[in-house]
Amino acid sequence: MDNREIMQSSIDYIEENLKAEITVQELADMAGFSIFHYYRVFHSVLGMPVMQYILRRRLLYGIYDISRGAQKIDVAMQYGFDTYAGFYKAFKRELGYTPSEFLKKYKVKEPYHINLIKEETIMVTHKKIAEILKHWGLQEEAVQDIYYEDTGNHNENAYYVGTEYVIKFSPNLGRVIKHIELSEAISKVGLMGATVVKTQDGKDFVEEEALYFYLTKRISGKAMKASDIFQGNYSSDGRFIGEIIGQLHLALQEVDCEVSDVNLYENVKNWALPKAKEIVELSPEVCNEYTEVFGKVYDKLPKQIIHRDPNPGNIITSADSWGFIDFELSERNIRIFDPCYAATAILSEGFAENDAEKLGKWIEIYKNIFYGYSSIVNLSEEEIQAVPYVVLSNQLVCIAWLSEQDKYQDILEVNKQMTKWIIDNFNELKL
Repeated sequence: MDNREIMQSSIDYIEENLKAEITVQELADMAGFSIFHYYRVFHSVLGMPVMQYILRRRLLYGIYDISRGAQKIDVAMQYGFDTYAGFYKAFKRELGYTPSEFLKKYKVKEPYHINLIKEETIMVTHKKIAEILKHWGLQEEAVQDIYYEDTGNHNENAYYVGTEYVIKFSPNLGRVIKHIELSEAISKVGLMGATVVKTQDGKDFVEEEALYFYLTKRISGKAMKASDIFQGNYSSDGRFIGEIIGQLHLALQEVDCEVSDVNLYENVKNWALPKAKEIVELSPEVCNEYTEVFGKVYDKLPKQIIHRDPNPGNIITSADSWGFIDFELSERNIRIFDPCYAATAILSEGFAENDAEKLGKWIEIYKNIFYGYSSIVNLSEEEIQAVPYVVLSNQLVCIAWLSEQDKYQDILEVNKQMTKWIIDNFNELKL
């Protein structure tokens, strides 16, 4: 049994006993290690000390219970705190928010049970981030977790630093360099981008313990929210999203950057479609139409560097400007992938197949995204024909990928429903 398997047994035990007393001696004995060795192994595998890990899990489960109506003092005592004040102070210290601030700002989800065997799990403590920030002279700035307002999901590879910066980290140097180059390129043409802040000795990033850390300025403005789009002037917002993706693509056409070339059609035909066919129960007619029609036009579709993840949360707007963040996934692909992806990301917000009013609004948002996009880049006839098939392609890739991730089973269920609805309403998606 390797260390990851041993630590998986430990965190499984911790998860089952969060309301009981847990000692490191107990965990070390179960692992067959000395306490000293157990501390070292746990930290090396999980990225944080064992007792801090236990504390954070108790806090996350505690705030989840409170969000569901449990009494604060009861929750505090169940998870090992003598008073609610103790829970409050620990929560503020560990997550950077008071419990009430957190509940007001984010949707609170039941904490996901970590699977070290199936997933790449990286945890970096606030203390470690403070040490890294010495390279920028910012070690005294407050470090705060990042959560997405629309979903409540935790950003696992970034922290806010004070009010002006974001520090991100990745084990993939190529992604880091890609983000740095693309953010700088779009900034040069007047779009807002999360450009890198160099270290005190002039470096773009810091390498430590097989991770690459880089600092960016926080873009002034606010991330778009899919829920706001549905509640506001949704047709106009859809057109705006299409136009700014078009403007982004014009800027990216001028960028000379090393990115992967992706053949969406081949990926779907050879990988995503066979997997999704069983999960969503696709009919032979749907599969045949996809491969025949999309296969005929695919090679005629314009290709270029794209963002790859232009969901509303990655679009930042202010009173007089706008821009994009998170270029780590950028690739060379068909250009209509991005507006299709933006549309399906909006559809996934609170998707309900029986909500006819909301689905009707989404059809208008979807079409206006492409009206706006085409006003900037002028869609070709082949692209107009291909758009519904790219929407379906995105869904099939999403389902195939999610089916391999234990962490996102709830999201998989939503996307299964979405895909069925898209197939049933495929003619509505034709431009």
